[in-house]
Amino acid sequence: MRIEYDSMGKVQVPDDVCYQAQTQRARDNFQFSKRRFPTPAILALLDIKSAAAKANSQLDLLDSAMAKAIQQAIIAAKKLDFSQHFPIDLFQTGSGTSSNMNVNEVIASLASDILQAKVHPNDHINMGQSSNDVVPACIHISTVRQLKNLLYPAINGLHDRLAFLADEYSNTVKTGRTHLMDAMPITLGQELRCWQQQLNSAQARIQQVELSLHHLPLGGTAVGTGVNCDPNFAKLACDDLQQQDKIPWQAAIMPALYMSSQDHTLAMASALKGLAVTLLKIANDLRWMNSGPVAGLQEISLTALQPGSSIMPGKVNPVIPEAVAMIAAEVIGNEATITIAAQSGNFQLNVMLPLIADKLLSSIDLLTHACQAMTDKVFAEFSPNVEHLTQALEKNPILATALNSVVGYDMAAKIAKRADKEHKSVLAIALEETDLDEDKLKTILDPLHLAKTK
Repeated sequence: MRIEYDSMGKVQVPDDVCYQAQTQRARDNFQFSKRRFPTPAILALLDIKSAAAKANSQLDLLDSAMAKAIQQAIIAAKKLDFSQHFPIDLFQTGSGTSSNMNVNEVIASLASDILQAKVHPNDHINMGQSSNDVVPACIHISTVRQLKNLLYPAINGLHDRLAFLADEYSNTVKTGRTHLMDAMPITLGQELRCWQQQLNSAQARIQQVELSLHHLPLGGTAVGTGVNCDPNFAKLACDDLQQQDKIPWQAAIMPALYMSSQDHTLAMASALKGLAVTLLKIANDLRWMNSGPVAGLQEISLTALQPGSSIMPGKVNPVIPEAVAMIAAEVIGNEATITIAAQSGNFQLNVMLPLIADKLLSSIDLLTHACQAMTDKVFAEFSPNVEHLTQALEKNPILATALNSVVGYDMAAKIAKRADKEHKSVLAIALEETDLDEDKLKTILDPLHLAKTK
């Protein structure tokens, strides 16, 4: 152990860690879970500190040699074992001050070694900053990075696969369903295309909300007024972050808005929930379509991935759609958590920022894996049971709907009821009940024509 000091006095700190006194106090105080402040958010904090050092050097507020040492220390910090050197529990002070100081202290220790001179975690690393503006900013940065690097590519992969399958099965006709009951024919391609368009819409909503996260509250410091911060600091820091990410980060016109309010992160959580609901709908449709193999719909056969029962030999379950359904439930719950967290903006500061970071980034991660699993393990070898689809459709009495305009609703209903009761085709009953010839009836009742009337 070694002795470190902060404004409250001395603290014993393990000798093999880079953090200092305030991190150790936080470790002692916050032992609620095994969960930690999210790694993507820590990486964003490190990059903010690098941009801040450069900005402060450009403003002649920080010695250039010290600024260079800080930036070198940040490169080294990213290679550390995060579980050892960034150990703060997720459930900590609501501003994220403990994680901000943890990052400040690690950088200060490493920079001091590089510079062979004292680098102070508050005076130098945290110059022109407060936890109250850098933690909300790191939430914005980490969220947008994860969207662009993980979630959007995963959505696009699933979207492209659905588009391919929609074209491949554009003429494969099946029974439509409303209220889970047989309805007029559709093509399997139309069903797949609907799922694809749902994904499009969900992604568009996420991308629209993402734009609000491009505004960073850097320079707001404690309450949004910018005390202890050069007025040019925020723009310089955002310019540097923009060069790093190629994302149009910009200094918020009113930093206080993004510090006291978290409406924008709640909007993102809601948009992510929308994607979760889309995936849940697709997963449940797949489970129904795959049901069987004897007493269910038997419309498709999902790839067999593992034995489905510890007691029933040969049983295979739709395990990926089930897992995706649970992910959707988790993401929906995350949005509910962020709803409570977002209303915890007491006066000039939201005090549930670490929880918001965790839930947003967790949702993005889960949804990314869900989309990838659907692409790789469900739709990669998508296999419709075409013969069964055709046989089921031929016996569907709802086809009589196509006769409404020719023989009237009452006669069409009579034909449908007889076809159902006698287990005959609508065509066979219509030949008996009407004076229409077979060729005309086949044209009227052609399932592909009925599915593609528009």
